[in-house]
Amino acid sequence: MTVSSSAQTSSRLSTPPVLITGMSGGGLSSAAKVFEDKGFYVAHNIPTKILVDLFELCASENSPVDKVAVVSDVRTRMFEGSLLEAKQQLADRGLEPTVLFMEARDDVLIRRFDSVRRTHPLQEGESLSHGIAREREAISAVKANADIVIDTSNLSVHDLRRAIEAAFGSMAAEKQHVTVESFGFKHGAPLDADVLIDVRFLPNPYWVPELRAYRGTDAPVAEYVLSQPEAETFIHNFETMLDSMLGGYRHEGKDFISVGVGCTGGHHRSVAVAEEIGRRLRERGDLEVNVMHRDIARS
Repeated sequence: MTVSSSAQTSSRLSTPPVLITGMSGGGLSSAAKVFEDKGFYVAHNIPTKILVDLFELCASENSPVDKVAVVSDVRTRMFEGSLLEAKQQLADRGLEPTVLFMEARDDVLIRRFDSVRRTHPLQEGESLSHGIAREREAISAVKANADIVIDTSNLSVHDLRRAIEAAFGSMAAEKQHVTVESFGFKHGAPLDADVLIDVRFLPNPYWVPELRAYRGTDAPVAEYVLSQPEAETFIHNFETMLDSMLGGYRHEGKDFISVGVGCTGGHHRSVAVAEEIGRRLRERGDLEVNVMHRDIARS
């Protein structure tokens, strides 16, 4: 449905409203605290039919807030309406929210529920795994339509804060945001990566005794990895490939792109290459770039 400009809400919000959703145990509460610290008015577990009214109230001329985020977890789905319907209604009013989806692996979710001795909202007398599976199926469409997906499986609270601040700090500039995340394949690839690249073909500094204790952020390792002839060719080719993809991502409405750079352990090659890719992307001037190293401290 097309809505004329006269039907759209005139907003006093300084940033688009944010809708935080995702898996129970995926870090929704931690994400909400980050937004509260950034000056957002944060509401929890608002039924989806009330979302539109709340966002319009916050956007009204006499509203006392200029930034708003709403947390919607599985409990709100007991009420009529869906998040995707609410998102479309808001878009029709010129208040389309940015949807942040919080994710984690099943084994991590199980460990988190066990640590606080809670049952899953959809467990229904069965195993915790059954509850998690039901929720994944129920919100799969929401995840597919999310603007940003953050996998918190291996993130500390501080890492999560940095990831959210990096993603949302640049929204007003209307630039595409690229997160480059190094990782170790032995710990599993990031679930939320849009593009995965494998740099295990490069010589491994781990087998150089004087380099083993260093990491890819240290100059000796970075110089060793990046001085390899194949490294320069690979990074240049990746830049060219990503550049050809950015326009398509923009056309599809995807302004947050996650690039995973993997090596064996996530200590040396992937870290050095991720740092170099991040440096070159920042030099373009048309992207907001964040570099993270998921496994750099893991054994």
